[in-house]
Amino acid sequence: MIGPVFFLLLETSIRKGVRAALFFDLGVLVSDIIYISIAFFFYAAVAQFAKGENEAYLKMFGGLMFIIFGVITFIKSPKEHTAEDLGKQALSTRYYLMLFIKGMILNMVNPMVIFYWFSVMSLGVNENSDLSFAMQMIIYIGVILTVFFSIDVLKILGAKRLRPFITNSVLKSLNHITGSILALFGVVLLLQGILAKL
Repeated sequence: MIGPVFFLLLETSIRKGVRAALFFDLGVLVSDIIYISIAFFFYAAVAQFAKGENEAYLKMFGGLMFIIFGVITFIKSPKEHTAEDLGKQALSTRYYLMLFIKGMILNMVNPMVIFYWFSVMSLGVNENSDLSFAMQMIIYIGVILTVFFSIDVLKILGAKRLRPFITNSVLKSLNHITGSILALFGVVLLLQGILAKL
């Protein structure tokens, strides 16, 4: 899907390499699993919480977080990572852990993700099936997550092929584009939350 995480995934692959992008994407995957678990075990409670004023507040909070990430990305100085840099970073567990956490947080601050998984789960039940609700959900969601992650790996590998063409000016433009997309997404969420309160 085209969204802020999509652009950050491509940017990470281009600037920092395949392994870094995979750790970022694993963070996204884990946050999806957390949201899916919440949606599965607390469906009624969360569905009630996510309505009305709370939905507006969730959107405003998510919007502000995306605007902050977008501004930081837009203004940060681009740095082209050499093979030596990437080699040093590969030795740092903290480096990959931070990428993992960044992917997880960016996906979790988007309130639309949990609404998405609610709608996906509601489509995944077949009342005529011999399987229990829980088993249907495990198979259904498992297939979806496997397909999502596989497509993300293809995006990462595809973006890697662009590395030879990357210069400092291209990196700067990439920062501006990615930062603008994050901030714009945040503004849209923020306005949706504000309008819902009016």
